[in-house]
Formats: sequence, structure tokens, C-alpha cells
Amino acid sequence: MSEDGVTLVVRAAEKRDAGRGIARLPEAARRELGVLSGETVVIEGSRETVAKMWPARPGAAAGEMLVDADTRANAGVKIGDSVRVRKIAVEDARSVTLAGPSAFERTSVDRETIEEVVKAELRNRPLREGDRVRVERLGGAALVVSETKPEGVVRVTDATAVSVTATSSKGASETVRDAVKSVTGGDGGDAGSRGRATGVTYEDIGGLDDELDLVREMIELPLSEPEVFAHLGIEPPKGVLLHGPPGTGKTLIAKAVANEVDASFTTISGPEVLSKYKGESEEKLREVFQSARENAPAIIFFDEIDSIASKRDDGGDLENRVVGQLLSLMDGLDARGDVVVIGATNRVDSLDPALRRGGRFDREIEIGVPNEAGRREILDVHTRRMPLAEGVDIDRLASRTHGFVGADLESLAKEAAMTALRRVRREGGGGSGDGGGKVAVADMTVTRADFESAMATVEPSAMREYVAEQPTEGFEGVGGLDDVKRTLERAVTWPLTYAPLFEAASTDPPTGLLLHGPPGTGKTMLARAIAAESGVNFIHVAGPELLDRYVGESEKSVREVFDRARQAAPSIVFFDEIDAIATDRDSAGSDSGVTERVVSQLLTEMDNAADNPNLVVLAATNRRDALDPALLRPGRLETHVEVPAPDIEARRAILDVHVRDKPLGTDVDLGDVAAHMDGYTGADVAAVCREAALRAIQDVADAYEGTEANDHADEVRITRAHFDAALESVSPTQV
Repeated sequence: MSEDGVTLVVRAAEKRDAGRGIARLPEAARRELGVLSGETVVIEGSRETVAKMWPARPGAAAGEMLVDADTRANAGVKIGDSVRVRKIAVEDARSVTLAGPSAFERTSVDRETIEEVVKAELRNRPLREGDRVRVERLGGAALVVSETKPEGVVRVTDATAVSVTATSSKGASETVRDAVKSVTGGDGGDAGSRGRATGVTYEDIGGLDDELDLVREMIELPLSEPEVFAHLGIEPPKGVLLHGPPGTGKTLIAKAVANEVDASFTTISGPEVLSKYKGESEEKLREVFQSARENAPAIIFFDEIDSIASKRDDGGDLENRVVGQLLSLMDGLDARGDVVVIGATNRVDSLDPALRRGGRFDREIEIGVPNEAGRREILDVHTRRMPLAEGVDIDRLASRTHGFVGADLESLAKEAAMTALRRVRREGGGGSGDGGGKVAVADMTVTRADFESAMATVEPSAMREYVAEQPTEGFEGVGGLDDVKRTLERAVTWPLTYAPLFEAASTDPPTGLLLHGPPGTGKTMLARAIAAESGVNFIHVAGPELLDRYVGESEKSVREVFDRARQAAPSIVFFDEIDAIATDRDSAGSDSGVTERVVSQLLTEMDNAADNPNLVVLAATNRRDALDPALLRPGRLETHVEVPAPDIEARRAILDVHVRDKPLGTDVDLGDVAAHMDGYTGADVAAVCREAALRAIQDVADAYEGTEANDHADEVRITRAHFDAALESVSPTQV
């Protein structure tokens, strides 16, 4: 066992560990220190702090320790720094006093309630005087340990007396007041205050680890180690442009970086710069940059920068002057890199091109729609303080929330919590407005049903315009068509599952598939089933909805569909009734050339999609001969899959699907029913089953008077007679 400790590199904590005072150590370091789970370790950075040791996950990198932002701040270190870690014995605390911002004196919340919440957050946690702790249940309020009894490193227990004071209260020393201001950004909380004023840490951001590393590389290094760039003989980057769909975390990343870097942070919302008086807008920009230079190192963050820096060709005199002033100010930034500009926009193509070059915004980082692993991390962030019931499966939620960005997942968690609150108030108070007081707060939990209810009300904003529904039923919901299923699986699922094998064979997967066949054979159902089987995002586009009477709008709609699909990749774009927009250009009638332009745009987009292995195009039609031949060549819709009318075996399989949960009578022989369905398509078979069920319901409804029939639901039986009657009333599509 090492008495002197071990040296480890600091890394960001797991999302669920934020604010809990936990240090996760690799197994080798744990053995060398001789420390067990839950015991206390000292972390020596520029100052000493303490944390509770937990083992790192299997497969964690050796020589790295995971700690959250509060612990890093207490130790005075950043991610990537090396620290010394050693074991220490702790005493139970008789009392702990914490100091918070002076707003605590003016709060309407009872002081005893605040102290109960703080004590619950700190229970079993080691502390020492001067440590910063963040209390999530008090809105993320930052408190500083001002006094402990006994002195030194102590642990909060059930017997510990916990008290909270405000910095302006009597008894709070100047040292503690200064410490509180340094971690809360001062009582004023102004946007330009130094230190950790934003309250957002790297542990509050899920699913964006790669993007966060790029931003840190561009911002932290120039501000913290400018001598590195001087040694290399280059100027450090001056600006970073974050772009991507709304709600993906662009603003959050900027705030987290400012929180982790010891730099002043100024947020500028684009519209607030503009003024109706000539020259005032430019003066406001100059004042912002001048203030940043005086408080260097500094970060200037332009949120929605497209509102003040759009293309000068498209704007008026005011926009042109503001863009010109911004260009001049960014060119005038000192080469030492002590002022960095971050811009965020979801309309990157509308920015003036002069901004998007080296020396101004040196790097553009796309903050895209998260994948399943990213969604899992984001849900971890938003549910880490939520009392979840046993039936809640976060992994399953992550797999079902295709197209959800970070803001959508936050809304989902909030809506689930509000649903739980409404449910508890109803159960506890019989629906009265003051019923919530009858239910103990500690007994409230968020259940799986609450999340299901929230899923029905929260839409995925990344795919809101084109998503019809998220497919949840795979091939088990499609009867027969085994050959078609195998072809679809090979074309869609294999490239995602066996990417290394495709690379080894130096083969590109097919870009597009065309499902063709008579109406009602299951083409649309197959497309949704393969999306559910492969677990990718599904964008359902009905052909006619892309058409617009205005010139250029139809082509723009096609471009937007593919842009959205690339943002949400891996994804399937499904064009239903594609013959409505991609008919043969040579035989097109007098439609003012709309069809020709749409087909040309579609061909161009499919050629571009061929370079993206995570984007598959599916199309369905029952008029293959009407499609433009250029669309059907290899490289576009190259795989043609016929979905035929079902034979007797397929009809039997389809019947099995549609009667799976129905109460069948003992006289029903599904094989014999299928034999009497020559010419019936899958849709026809479903119609027969539905009609037979309606006739069975009618028999029970007629046997009793009024709603009394509802008490005899267990008497509903679908007999052979019902199927025979249904076969007589439902005619086959195919003759």
C-alpha cells in the first residue's frame, strides 16, 4: 500500500456523478492506495480537497481519475492536469456551517427547509473548510464550507448539525465571502463576471464528448497556455463557430467551457445589439470587445449570431454596417489569444462569408442530433436527481427517442415529472387543488407510465416536419414476404451492423431500394418494419406533400428532407408514392417543368447520399413503369424488390399476425380460411379480420340492452361463421 499516494490525470466525471463528491479511481490505483469503496481520498492540486472513492467502470483507462466540476474547482485543477491522490481517515462531523450568496437572506423558503435539503445532499460526504458544493435541489446553488467541528476533514452523518448562512450575515468571514463570490460569480450575477458564473459544467452535457473536446482544444489552450503557440510560432485561434439544429446544446457548450476556464464570460444576444439610431449598434459592439480586453482572458459569446451577421447582399444598410464592424473587431483581436469569440447559430449558411474564414472564425464545429448512446447520456443528466421507479428503463427510452435533441429530452424528463406530480396530487387529494399536501414528498416516484405519457406529448424537434411516427413493430408484424425481408435486411441492417466487413471487401452498400407491387401488399409496412428492426431514425415523406405551386419551393423541400436525414443519421428516408414526384420527364405533361426540376433535384441528392453509408433511401410505388429511368439506375434506386400478392402460405402468416390477440372460436381453421382468400392482398386480409371482429362484437351488443353489453366483454368470440360473412362482404383487390 502506498503511503505517499499515486499520480493520476484528471478527467470529467460520469454524468450521474455530478455534484456528489465522488472520485472514480482505476483498479490499479485503488489497490496501490489500499482504499475501499466509500472511503475518503485527498486530491492534491493547487490546493487540497477530499472526495469519496468509487471504483471506475470496467475498461476505464489506467492512470486517469474521474471527478466532477466541483471537485476540480476545489482542487484548483482542470481536465488533463495531474494530481496526487492519497488515502485519509475522517471523523464524523458534529456540525457543519456553509455560506451561500446573500440572496439566501432574502429567500421566502424557510431556513430549516433549506438546511434539511442541504443535509440530505451532503449525507455521507467528506468535506473540509473552503470546499465548494453545489446543491441541485436548490437550483444548483453554490455553497462554501465555512466551518466544521471538529476541524479538518470530516464526514456528514445523520447526527451532524448542518446550518446555512448568507455571505452578508454576521459571522461570515471575508475569506469565505470572497470564496463564495469566486464560485458564484458575485451577488450581482452579471453576464460579464469572472469565474464560474454560468453554473454549467462538462457533466451537464451529454452525448457531445467529441464536440466538447474540439471546443476545449480551440478555447482552453489559447487562454491557459498561450506560450505553447508562441513556441510553435503560430497565432492561436480567435474564434469558434458552433452550428447545428436548435436544441442540440450549442449555448450549453459555450457556458460550460466558460465555467471551466478561469476567464470572464460575456453573452451577447444578437438582437440586443441592434439600435434604431445610426452608429449605436456598432458602438455597443466596440464596448463589448473593449470590456473583454480589459478583463482578459475573456470569452465573448454571440448567441444567434445570424441575426446580426447575415449576408450583406441580403440585408440593408444597418446589417451591412454591423457586419463590417464585427469583422474589424475580430481582425483587431490581440494575437496572444487572451480574447476568444464563440458564435452559435442554427442557420450557418445565412452568415456572411467574410466571417467564415481563418483569422475570424477559425473552426466551425457542427453540434448534431445525438445518437442512441448520446441520448442515453443526456437522459442520465436529466434524471440523475429524479426518484425513478423500478420499472423505468433509461436504455429503452434512449432507443425509442429517435430524432430527439438535448432540449427535447430535457422536456421529456420534465413532462414525466409533472405527470407524476399530477398523478400523486389526484391520488392524494381526490383531485382538489390542495390535495398535494396529503402525499409525502419522499414517497413520490416517476414511473414508466409517466414517461410513456410524456412520450405522447413531446415531439422530436430535429425531425418535426417530416416524421410521421416512430416505428416500434418490426418484422414480427409483417406476415409472409420472407424473401423481401431478407433483401431489406441485407441492404439496410447489414451496412450498419457489419461495417468492418464492408470495408474489408472494399464494397459500398446499396444507396436506395425501390419496393414495387400491387396496392395493399405491405410496401409501407415493410419500410417501417425495417426501420424498427435496424433501430435507426425513420423519415416518412409522402410524395405529393413535397410539391408546391411556387417555383423553386418543391426543389427546396427535397433538399431539406435530405439535409434533415443527414443531421439525423443513421436514418432511412422513405418516399411513399414516389411516382407522384418522379414520373418520366419525357412523358410529363404541361406542369410548367415542376416535375423535371424535382426529379433533377432528387437525382442530385441521391448521388450525394451515395457517399454517406449511414443514409438509406427507400421508395414505394405501384406504378414502377411511370418512374423516370434515371432514378432506377445503379447508384440511386438500384435494388428493385417486388412485393407480390401473397400466396396461401403468406396469407396464413398474415392471418396469424392479425388474429394474434383476438378471441377466436374453436371452430376457426385459419388454414382453411386462407385457402378461401385467393387474390386477397395483405390489406384485404387485415380488412377481413377486422370485419369478422366487428360482427362478433355486434352479436354481443345485440344480445343485451344498451351499455349492459360492456359487462359481457368476455363473451366476444370470433367464429368461422363470422369469417365466412366477412369474406362475402370484403372483395379482393386482385381479381
